Amino acid sequence: MTWLYVPGDRPEVVAKALHCGADVVVVDLEDAVAPDRKDRALRATAELLSDPAPGTAPVHVRVNALDGPLAETEIRTLAALPGLAGLRLPKVQGPADIHRAAGWATTAAQPAAGPALTGRLATGRRPRTPAAAVSSRTTGTAHPAHAARTARTARTAAPGSATATLTPAAPAPAAVPATPALYALLESALGIEHAFAIATAHPALRGIALGEADLATELGVRDEAGLAWPRSRTVVAARAAGLAPPPQSVYPDVADLDGLARSCARGRALGFLGRAAIHPRQLPVIEAAHLPSPEEVEAAAEIVRAAGAEGGAQALPDGRFVDAAVVAGARRVLSLAERRS
Repeated sequence: MTWLYVPGDRPEVVAKALHCGADVVVVDLEDAVAPDRKDRALRATAELLSDPAPGTAPVHVRVNALDGPLAETEIRTLAALPGLAGLRLPKVQGPADIHRAAGWATTAAQPAAGPALTGRLATGRRPRTPAAAVSSRTTGTAHPAHAARTARTARTAAPGSATATLTPAAPAPAAVPATPALYALLESALGIEHAFAIATAHPALRGIALGEADLATELGVRDEAGLAWPRSRTVVAARAAGLAPPPQSVYPDVADLDGLARSCARGRALGFLGRAAIHPRQLPVIEAAHLPSPEEVEAAAEIVRAAGAEGGAQALPDGRFVDAAVVAGARRVLSLAERRS
């Protein structure tokens, strides 16, 4: 529901953010960090994520642009660390960007040349991933033919001999390294055009979202009306790919909470769910705007009760028509409402 961005070069701010109530804390190595502090931000983030449970909220990291000089080192450095719950990939233009990032992540045990890291991170060793973190990663297995050859033990015997010998099995092939959950940020016209292809590019791709500031600049958009189509395109692409509804992009004015609430209401009407934030004071406003109202909950409960009692399509006393799709929507409303309890 809420994704709170914090600058990666300020560990004291990150530490506070981990306990402020956000559903996900996003440590930002990109826009929030000055060029001369990028190395410091990476080292601080790697140290944080060496802890399997760095805080009460999952930690994602937004790396720098994939076509720039920093992203490969950042991904290789962070991908295998046990405290990482996801990587957010900025300025994704097409499926090739997702495959490139996934490739870097699965070779995290062999860091690329880049800023020197100290301590155990400089060894390139892959820390053990706790069981709780396995669900956020996509694992690979050896090809069936390789597995069969490895598991097979040949029993041989000399002609005329009753004594059989066992041929030692070949060493088991190494498992394909786990890929952390990946999230693509669409921030260009080309990224929007490729939205569905990006959303279906890789099994580790768990979500897409808009980066509206860069997109609006590229499109020459002067107000929110100009972003209506890219927003709807992103929602449709995510749902068509079987992904969760995307969260809204950040609302930059942290003092305008009324404006944030109105913007969230418009986003919810378009199919977004939740929003990225840049200050803790925005979190309760985002949650309140995206959760169903008491009236919506009551209406949804009535639909579910009617469907359970009668079954099939029917009309409620107030004239509303209820079918399977309407019931499914009502169940989603009730599921979201559980967050209030």
